[in-house]
Amino acid sequence: MKNILLIIFLGLFISCKNEKKQTMEISEKTETEAVIVTDTLIYPEEKHFKSIRQITFGGDNAEAYWSFDDKQLVFQSNNKDWGMECDQMFLMNAGDSFKDDKPPMISTGKGRTTCAYFMPDNQHFVYASTHLADENCPEVPLRKNGKYVWPVYDSFDIFVADLEGNITAQLTNEPGYDAEATISPKGDKIVFTSTRSGDLELYTMNLDGSDVQQITNELGYDGGAFFSPDGTKLIFRSSRPKTETEKTEYKAMLAQGLVQPTEMELYICNADGSDLRQLTNLGNANWSPFFHPSGEKVLFSSNFEAEKGFPFNLYMIDLDGKNLERVTHGETFDAFPVFSNDGKYLVFSSNRNNGGGRDTNLFIAEWQD
Repeated sequence: MKNILLIIFLGLFISCKNEKKQTMEISEKTETEAVIVTDTLIYPEEKHFKSIRQITFGGDNAEAYWSFDDKQLVFQSNNKDWGMECDQMFLMNAGDSFKDDKPPMISTGKGRTTCAYFMPDNQHFVYASTHLADENCPEVPLRKNGKYVWPVYDSFDIFVADLEGNITAQLTNEPGYDAEATISPKGDKIVFTSTRSGDLELYTMNLDGSDVQQITNELGYDGGAFFSPDGTKLIFRSSRPKTETEKTEYKAMLAQGLVQPTEMELYICNADGSDLRQLTNLGNANWSPFFHPSGEKVLFSSNFEAEKGFPFNLYMIDLDGKNLERVTHGETFDAFPVFSNDGKYLVFSSNRNNGGGRDTNLFIAEWQD
């Protein structure tokens, strides 16, 4: 879900600019603040961030997700300084920082992985991996016929592992792509994206892989889904072709294991797929949505205000599509926002403070409404 390849693409094509930062003194320590931070990396307009702390310092780091007790996070990284050739999964405590250290890797180190998410017991996590098909990293096409693309590897399956990296279960074994798994805050269901129907649709299943139910059934890429805090709704991104030309092109690309993510909008529905409706109609790419702790708003990343494909910033919108608000104010890339379960902190990925380079790092912000 929320493919880290977008980060790589932006790193290749964005000319980063320096922005004036607001210097703030933070004297209060919390469980997720191990040290006093003097430069919060908060831009002046970012009123929802009370404080901010940088977690990683190199490579492409994304899709960080909290444990149910908010004490740990799992995330994916391709940091070459950690010996990575492509994305693998890592574990961190909520107060960790990895400027000089390497976190423990909890995936196999084989193939490519994506979208790890904690199980309710806080001792296991689900993630997708290609390692059964090939222990090597698969090729990463970035462009096809002059257009930016994401690969949809049919070798991805969803696994459960413990925090030492031992795989304890395989939840999917259907032919085709199975990935982008996240778990309901109620702790009873997994939502994921699969091509088992011949198209990229959303499905739910029990935590043991049983009772698979198809949630969406319209042509187009439906992915990156998350449950609402009460588990009753799903928010997701979709690139649904409308014209016959767009439909033909989409099908041809999918047959090659590719999708074009440059035009995506957000959709919302009940957890069983009913009452499906389009939430945004902004144009360009609107993606990586996550529910606000109140369950009444959605935070997401978008470049709808951009003229050349960037920057991507975080925005917030009500569930009725009203009161759109810009949250971050960078000139490069902010995405993958995820609230802690207690609603006090937001982890996200950003190009800020990377010295004008290509690195995308993780940050934890203390949230204030």
